[in-house]
Amino acid sequence: MLLAVDVDYRDDHAFIAGIAFENWQDASEQNVFRSQLGNIKAYRPGQFYRRELPCILKLIEEHQIVPDAIIIDGFVYLDGKSRPGLGKYLYDALHEKISVLGVAKKPFKGIARECELYRGASKKPLYITSAGMPLSDAKQHIRSMHGHYRMPTLLKKVDQLCKTMP
Repeated sequence: MLLAVDVDYRDDHAFIAGIAFENWQDASEQNVFRSQLGNIKAYRPGQFYRRELPCILKLIEEHQIVPDAIIIDGFVYLDGKSRPGLGKYLYDALHEKISVLGVAKKPFKGIARECELYRGASKKPLYITSAGMPLSDAKQHIRSMHGHYRMPTLLKKVDQLCKTMP
């Protein structure tokens, strides 16, 4: 099973959505998971993981999800290689047993060009990083995901789900 996750913040609350699917090319999900978390810490530049990591872990623990890989909206490595981002902290929190792929829409200063992935006819790349899986495999998986546009169908859907939670 594969799990795409995203989080939306409103005031001091987080709304976490997860979409489970079986194959990278799937056009629709097998399952949808939702969680909420209160008393969220304020965003601090350079420490996004401190805000988002507890949210993702809450979703996984609350629903007892054990995926083969997790796709996050963000970076595993901020520079593509060694500077840890949210995904690396998630990978470590899961005892390095579940691969984590980061898909970011905007570059982080110093991100390696090898992390760029162009999908569809878009002239703007996605930035792919990974832990527990070679970058080349992660990029191929994201490239193969359903959808004709820059953002894969299920990643766009999980983003919309967390934003529409009550």
